[in-house]
Amino acid sequence: MIQSETLELLEWSRLCQHLATFTATKLGAIAARNLVVPDTQAKSQELLNQTKEVYELDSRLSAGLSFAGIQDIGESLERAELQGILTAEQLLAIATTLTGTRQLRRSIDQQQDLPVLQELVSTVKTDPELEQDILYCIDEQGKVADRASPKLAEIRDRVRQLRQRITQTLQGILQRQANAVQEQLITQRGDRFVIPVKAPQKDAIPGIVHDASMSGATLYVEPNAIVALGNQLRQYIAREQAEEEAIRRRLTEQVAAVKPDLENLLAVVTIIDLASARARYSYWLQANPPRFCDRSQGENTTLRQLRHPLLVWQNQHEQGQPVIPVDIIVQPHIRVITITGPNTGGKTVTLKTLGLAALMAKVGLFIPAKEPVEIPWFDMVLADIGDEQSLQQSLSTFSGHIRRISRILEAIGEVGSRDELGAGSRGEGDKEDKGDKGDKGDKGDKEDKGDKGEILATSHQPPATSYSLVLLDEVGAGTDPVEGSALAIALLRHLADNAELSMATTHFGELKALKYQDERFENASVEFNEETLSPTYRLLWGIPGRSNALAIAARLGLKLEVIEQAKHQVGEATEDVNQVIAGLEAQRRQQETKAAQAQQLLQQTERLYRQLSERTAQLDARERELRASQEQAIQQAIAQAKAEIAQVIRKLQQGTPTAQAAQQATVAIDRFAQQHTPPTPKPKAEFRPQAGDRIRIPRLGQTAEVLNEPNDDGELIVRFGLMKMTVKLEDIESLDGKKANFQERKQGGQGRQGGQGSHSSHQPPATSHSPDSPTIRTSQNTFDIRGSRVADAEIVLDKAISEASGTIWIIHGHGTGKLRQGVHNFLQQHPMVSRFEAAAPEDGGSGVTVAFLR
Repeated sequence: MIQSETLELLEWSRLCQHLATFTATKLGAIAARNLVVPDTQAKSQELLNQTKEVYELDSRLSAGLSFAGIQDIGESLERAELQGILTAEQLLAIATTLTGTRQLRRSIDQQQDLPVLQELVSTVKTDPELEQDILYCIDEQGKVADRASPKLAEIRDRVRQLRQRITQTLQGILQRQANAVQEQLITQRGDRFVIPVKAPQKDAIPGIVHDASMSGATLYVEPNAIVALGNQLRQYIAREQAEEEAIRRRLTEQVAAVKPDLENLLAVVTIIDLASARARYSYWLQANPPRFCDRSQGENTTLRQLRHPLLVWQNQHEQGQPVIPVDIIVQPHIRVITITGPNTGGKTVTLKTLGLAALMAKVGLFIPAKEPVEIPWFDMVLADIGDEQSLQQSLSTFSGHIRRISRILEAIGEVGSRDELGAGSRGEGDKEDKGDKGDKGDKGDKEDKGDKGEILATSHQPPATSYSLVLLDEVGAGTDPVEGSALAIALLRHLADNAELSMATTHFGELKALKYQDERFENASVEFNEETLSPTYRLLWGIPGRSNALAIAARLGLKLEVIEQAKHQVGEATEDVNQVIAGLEAQRRQQETKAAQAQQLLQQTERLYRQLSERTAQLDARERELRASQEQAIQQAIAQAKAEIAQVIRKLQQGTPTAQAAQQATVAIDRFAQQHTPPTPKPKAEFRPQAGDRIRIPRLGQTAEVLNEPNDDGELIVRFGLMKMTVKLEDIESLDGKKANFQERKQGGQGRQGGQGSHSSHQPPATSHSPDSPTIRTSQNTFDIRGSRVADAEIVLDKAISEASGTIWIIHGHGTGKLRQGVHNFLQQHPMVSRFEAAAPEDGGSGVTVAFLR
């Protein structure tokens, strides 16, 4: 009962109503308005995971997650189970629901990293046969289609013919008896066709009178000429209705046969729709996903810039006041927080904001606070907020508060008893034992464990603590201040012993001193601006609120002698306390100013860092452009040199070969070589690598450590990362670019020594080409598939790729090009192929494809 009262006091139903506006289906809206608060942390975490995945999925899909076509078919399923015949509209709704659910499941299955949603939709059966059967028999207007059965098509064809004959007959009568009819009109009375006849001339058109106008001047007559046709039409319409009913009965029986599958489908769709509403509502609130922190492990409760969700809605939709956020950061040893300050300062709103945040996290909603959002999972959220005065029950304000607080203490006691019997006790402060983590008790006594894996409390341990959040507004108010203050102190100390976290607002100064007597207590206050005589709605931590009544009274013009008399009555001690608190507030404002300045400096530093990073990226891009232009210039120079040399050769071939012409050609070629040959770099200095030196391997682009001195063959073992390998001296250089100094041995020297490194047998040859260049083409890595079909070729290639390494050559020829296209499509989709290209002209050109394997 007290939990229901708490939900009402926190206006939980309003938040649920707001959430319902973000649903896409009728069932989702109903579920949102009647949101159930989970009773286990595992269920809450599952709901949060659903919200996170839908939030991510909505950001990936351009149009978001679609629930188009899905309807509430629950009543139709119940009727089908009771052997009632569904209407065509109800059957069509079932078919569109199956279609929409199948599309929804496809949208989820096509994505990656959505394990929770994919597990949900994996249990859904959309029964495509039933869907197709319904859509074949029922048209888009919700009517039984002619194609539903040959018999129905034949009956309807006959009905159309009869109606046409009746219409033609009546048109003839209207033309022949134009003077006797009231107007040229064919209408119906019931299922009979009639024409309006003037009452005085009813004998001119003999027939059956089915109706008359209000004045009696017009009679609606079915001429005798169409009575027989009308009787036949009625018979065929009855047969049509019977055939439609038979078709709908057959489809209804199919629906009843898969009712459990359809009910599960509705349940899953509702869960996903509710998760989608939570994600979209969280996005609208600019909220962030919470993490359930463990206070027993020393984790803080962190809610920075926390906003009241209902005030955000009011500000956006009802032109309310801007929402001022609060910071709630609670250390793990704190059990009770007392908030003091003036009325209308925001104390009660702070209580409600924290209570709603705890409930939102439990039902899988994000919390409108700045990341990181860390909040404990509370068994219960219990509140006494507002006035429970009742004339009907003869309750005063004080009595109403006490009755509600009594119910809160009873609820805490019940939870504590369950914990003590089933899961052991929780210690005090930061040494509490959390059930779902399986922590040991304070004394480590290894007795029988409960359901949550905790060790049962021994007789000398404190009573079990309920993992609940308790919110009390104006605790102890409504009675004598002295007794009310004493009662409030006793109540808060009891809550410190028995509840996980409590927050209470008060005007009693005695409660401010509890912090200095018990480390489990903390003070907070709402800020008040004495210059404007108005609250700022900011929550200040560690500083109790000071009395502002006399200051406000003075500024509002109350006589000075009255103010002085009041100060005398209060006493100097109270005034001294107020001055101390004022000094603490001034120091806090100074610290906040310095923090803001530090934040500004940090932002400037980050901005400079981004600018430097962008400048570095621009310089790197410029360097790449210069390299590309240099390479292009070199290629152009080479091409020009080749052209000039070819021109010289053609002149030699065209003229009579003479020694003088050969000499001139030689001179010209030498001149071209001097023009286009880049200057020879100066030889680099040499060095002799020693064990422990750091060297560079240019062809691998790696820096390595030398493990031993070179052997007689000019080889040494190096290590980079976790790999060891044997390299030649000519393949390495020092970190400053010096080449290794080594005199090769004469012919007949010893070869490479074996066993010098686990990877020596796999060393690439020291060639001038880059490590990424293709290997040498051999009969082992060349595959001739000319004349094969694409399907057969794919089998050969798949086996070849799985057994080969490096590069393979595929001979497919030219032909019609279909085999080449099939090979390219296969290579493009194969995960082991990094890229492929046509072979060099000397290797077969476009008739051969070279595939580079990963």
